[in-house]
Amino acid sequence: MQRRSFIGMVAGAAMTVTAFGAAIAGNQSEMDIVDTAVNAGSFGTLVAAVQAAGLVDVLKGEGPFTVFAPTDEAFAALPEGTVEMLLKPENKEQLVAVLTYHVIPGKVMSGDIAGQKAMVPTVQGSEISVDATQGVMINEATVVSADVGASNGVIHVIDKVLIPQG
Repeated sequence: MQRRSFIGMVAGAAMTVTAFGAAIAGNQSEMDIVDTAVNAGSFGTLVAAVQAAGLVDVLKGEGPFTVFAPTDEAFAALPEGTVEMLLKPENKEQLVAVLTYHVIPGKVMSGDIAGQKAMVPTVQGSEISVDATQGVMINEATVVSADVGASNGVIHVIDKVLIPQG
């Protein structure tokens, strides 16, 4: 349940890279993952999803967590109606699965994986592909802003929403 809650929070915090970086500059160690995303002001879809999934308390928890946070633009690129469908109360389990698929336990900084490829287990239970040999790719998503620190982990901003298979 905590894994699913964390992913939800991550998805809800999606925002633009520029606004995200500007909003959290100088406050990284004092704010948790949720507050960091909320204060950025551009992760409205992710924040809404995290709230709908009931994952706020999990992502405000001790951690540490590594969250791959899709931007609002990444959510907008999903097929029409997808976000609205996921936010419906009857689809909470599916929303939690999507959100927790964006979270891995522990605090993994970009320097920890530079030059490596690996399959990494998510809080959701499935694995994601991490390829840091030329930039950083998470499955088919590109990390557009890395190492955004928070008091309980780190956020890496990605340009696509990750969807668990099966």
